[in-house]
Amino acid sequence: MIKIQPACGDIHEPGLIPLNDALARILAASPPLGGYERVNIENARGRTLAEAITADFNVPGHTNSAVDGYALNGADLPAEGTRILEIAGKAYAGEPFQGKLNPGQCLRIMTGAPMPEGLDTVVMQEHAERRGNTVLIDGRHKPGQNVRRAGEDIRQGQTILYPGKWLTPPDIGLLASLGIPEINVVRKLRIAIASTGDEIFSIGTTPKAGGLYDSNRYSLWAALDRPDIEVINLGIVEDRPDALLNAFDQAAEFTDVIVSTGGVSSGEADYTKTALQASGRIGFWKVAVKPGRPLAFGRIGNGVFFGLPGNPVAVMVTFYLLVLPALEKMLGIDNKPIVPVFRARTLDDLRKKPGRTEVPRGIIGPDRNGEWTVRSTGNQGSGILSSMSLANALIILEHDRGNVKAGETVWVKPFAGLF
Repeated sequence: MIKIQPACGDIHEPGLIPLNDALARILAASPPLGGYERVNIENARGRTLAEAITADFNVPGHTNSAVDGYALNGADLPAEGTRILEIAGKAYAGEPFQGKLNPGQCLRIMTGAPMPEGLDTVVMQEHAERRGNTVLIDGRHKPGQNVRRAGEDIRQGQTILYPGKWLTPPDIGLLASLGIPEINVVRKLRIAIASTGDEIFSIGTTPKAGGLYDSNRYSLWAALDRPDIEVINLGIVEDRPDALLNAFDQAAEFTDVIVSTGGVSSGEADYTKTALQASGRIGFWKVAVKPGRPLAFGRIGNGVFFGLPGNPVAVMVTFYLLVLPALEKMLGIDNKPIVPVFRARTLDDLRKKPGRTEVPRGIIGPDRNGEWTVRSTGNQGSGILSSMSLANALIILEHDRGNVKAGETVWVKPFAGLF
């Protein structure tokens, strides 16, 4: 009788780790980077702040008008009916009014101009009637309206940004408003990427019979194209245990992370897993997720190693669900815009085995009632890279869930904010 070996389709395969457990173990073994670099704020978007930023002065620095109109003392507003005020002068953002107004007088003022002493209210020009050197206002207004107070945005001495903040365009504007030209950010994460397998060929060469072009390295390269990451391309590594270990050992000397694709399953020619297992540096290599079950994780030298599957979709799914969270932890990011995960009504039946997380690719959108729906991109094979290209979201089917009928709700993770 043939002795049956564990296979990738087995739900209860020995050593298979649930997705959430695998992620927790990966994060626990992915320490934050040490070191920082100083950059101009023009180059700081998408970097992780490595210092606290405290304001040396108020923003705005003076109380000023929020609109074009007429500045006055709120006591001169009519309780009812109308009132005529004399226009005593003008104030511009770059040319403040010098002087003091008397009761019954107002000032023609432009947006951003400082409010003169004794004035606390601005009537929008569209809500007043100019009559020569006077202006007619009515009783619809309130004292203090249309005025921006000094320090209402940022107060002197206030800490406005903290270490761990992933810097966004508004953050850059905030820094500029304080006149800060340079900041300290976490240094770039250095990541080496490699493909393995004698059946894959680089673009620009001619594959032999049965060969195919290497798409995984290019997908990863694009996924890692971020301001806070430096990518080192190792190319296609020769598919021999000694060659793989030698290439990875050398890369570990000058990188923080190595990500390879292929060679981590159970076949006779899956040398990446074999080589790293022999060295005793693999933490685990089977995760209860489809696509993406064969995934090696461990350390090489002082760096972290991810051996992703060889199938293109499995590479993408495992990268975004398991690798990217680890990279962002290493970068020290603890304050980043959230990539939402929400419920949507599926328009298709989805086959699913309990005992593993399954991640079909889907297309989300609102129906005519504004309810979010999702439909499958079709063939969900782990080698069908077009299923990712057509999709705009991942469908997350939980570990213990079974088949899903059309009309049921499922979790979806949109690509917007993820890519």
